[in-house]
Amino acid sequence: MFRILSVGLWMMLGWVAAHAFELPADSTQCVVGVADGWGASHATLSYYEKRDGAWQREGESWPARLGKNGLVWGRGMQPVPAGATTKREGDFLAPAGVFHIGGVWGYEATIRRHPQLYYHKVTPRDMWIEDPASPDYNRHIVLDHEPATAWEKKQQMKQDDPAHALKLFIAHNAPPKVVPNAGSSIFFHIWRANGGKPTAGCTTMAEAKLRELIARIDPARKPVYVLLPKAEYARLRAAWKLP
Repeated sequence: MFRILSVGLWMMLGWVAAHAFELPADSTQCVVGVADGWGASHATLSYYEKRDGAWQREGESWPARLGKNGLVWGRGMQPVPAGATTKREGDFLAPAGVFHIGGVWGYEATIRRHPQLYYHKVTPRDMWIEDPASPDYNRHIVLDHEPATAWEKKQQMKQDDPAHALKLFIAHNAPPKVVPNAGSSIFFHIWRANGGKPTAGCTTMAEAKLRELIARIDPARKPVYVLLPKAEYARLRAAWKLP
């Protein structure tokens, strides 16, 4: 009898946790990504703005690529179902959930963006730490010298790679609460082979769509990214107050 009650209580608490979350009321920009299932590496993206308390889609939806192995729950704003598998470093899975977005890195001196949106021109001294053993894991740091060691060169942000010429940060497992080995360096960036190739966990799209998206982002509007399989999106839409 006790075991039956325990299982029932565990299920009820899991249901309550999943339904207690909702998008922040002050978030008025939202990018929604929907995939056919957990194993899908393709997604459809849509951009929404909130007006008078209601989400309105702006423009047409567009295609994107996800992780080679599909999706898995990530460390974002949303609760993770009890017992669910979550993202790990090197799993080639895109993190699913709800994430803050903001901060842009690129090769150009300037880009079209909101004046308050952070932009950093990448140089050989820029590193994004993907080593889970480092205290700077999943953080951007700038060396005060040219990279010299094998470790420093491995952590360098990609140089002269068209797919990484422009990237918008997705705050999965982000500071200040970074968990070692839970996944790092997740961005929106330019896709490869015109969408013919999946990613290691990022969300990629055509360069023109990425530039258009970046130009829309206003940090004051608390923009978020929602990425979920279609069935999960439908199940959670009302409770989480998704677009």
